[in-house]
Amino acid sequence: MTAQQGWILPSGATGICEFDAPLDVMMVEVEPDVLREVGMETPESITPHVGDFDAVTLQLSMAAEDFNAGGTLYRETMHRALAAQLTKTLAVRPQASQIEDVRLRRVVAYIHDNLAADLTLGSMANLAAMSGFHFSRSFKAATGSSPLQYVIAARIDLAKVLLKTTSLTVAEIAHRVGYNDLSRFGQHFKRTAGATPAQFRTP
Repeated sequence: MTAQQGWILPSGATGICEFDAPLDVMMVEVEPDVLREVGMETPESITPHVGDFDAVTLQLSMAAEDFNAGGTLYRETMHRALAAQLTKTLAVRPQASQIEDVRLRRVVAYIHDNLAADLTLGSMANLAAMSGFHFSRSFKAATGSSPLQYVIAARIDLAKVLLKTTSLTVAEIAHRVGYNDLSRFGQHFKRTAGATPAQFRTP
């Protein structure tokens, strides 16, 4: 983890991280019950987040090792402050469980399960049992993004995780997240992450 980067992963997540240079890493665990207390409905099924942290999340995470120094009340208060901030960070894009329409929840789950596939507006609208026009409007109202924007963001989120936690080539990662055109993948990644895939991977 660099000075301002890290991962937010669901409970039970496993994997191997590989880096070309030594890094200082700190791991902070927040109990699912604490996350539920502050409003996160399904902490076990959060979408992984990787990359830059906002200043508040970073500050609370870096201070976590000192939570025990101030007594039980201080520790419990600070853990809940961190849990609330993580909930806020992860609420930028709604999780499937936060979408009221069960048809749209089904589509969101389908998207995340099939990021490498050739996703189409027609297939998503059919899954939601809606016309293409009605589906597009309903999806944006529920998620804040058009279906295309949502798919691109989900693919780039997964690409970030793969870049930071595997030794797969950029081309292999592009293919795994649904891009047959490496140039287009690079364009979308830089537009979303503010860096090229190679720059993002470099510690």
